[in-house]
Amino acid sequence: MSFSLIDMYNSMGPTAKFIVLVLALMSVYSLSVMIERFLTYRKAKKQSRAYAPKVAKLLKDGKVQEAIKISSGKDVRNSHLAKVLLAGLQEYEYQKETGGGTRDDMMEAAHRAIERATALNLTDLKRGLSGLATIGATAPFVGLLGTVIGIINAFRGMALTGSGGIGAISAGIAEALVATAVGLFVAIPAVWAFNYLTTRVESFTVEMDNSASELIDYMAKKTAA
Repeated sequence: MSFSLIDMYNSMGPTAKFIVLVLALMSVYSLSVMIERFLTYRKAKKQSRAYAPKVAKLLKDGKVQEAIKISSGKDVRNSHLAKVLLAGLQEYEYQKETGGGTRDDMMEAAHRAIERATALNLTDLKRGLSGLATIGATAPFVGLLGTVIGIINAFRGMALTGSGGIGAISAGIAEALVATAVGLFVAIPAVWAFNYLTTRVESFTVEMDNSASELIDYMAKKTAA
């Protein structure tokens, strides 16, 4: 018997083939999430780096309307900083135009708007990561299930034929272990990617918090003036 992966897959039973197919689908999903998230985070980082000094200069010059305009531009639609600061700036301007209560009321309204935008942005940034975590945690067990089923079939075949010895079941065990190998092959990149992408999200969170704090400080100075 040939021990190539294709030959072993072709000789597997229906249940083992189904499990390997499930693992293949899990792998495709995890790869799609990895690629999509990597590209999204790269755009967010690039656009935020270009956006931050521009909006800082406009706010320093007191040009809030211009800051709102560039924060809502198409060239920063993937920027996590632009989304957060835009919410705060819009709420700040709205409170000024409508005379929204005292200085503390205006600051509190802007702060709540920033918190809502940050929460929504984090939800968007984390999209797909739970799927990676699930695949990383469960793929080895799915593969192990295929291995257990394969070994059971190998021993059952030995019992039916009446043949004994390791040689009689070595091929069946080798086929069964393929499922475990595939499960690990799917899980390891998913775990690595999840840890890496989670670290990126944490860095984005710090950046959003820092930018939000700076904007609140700016608003406090403007309303106090």
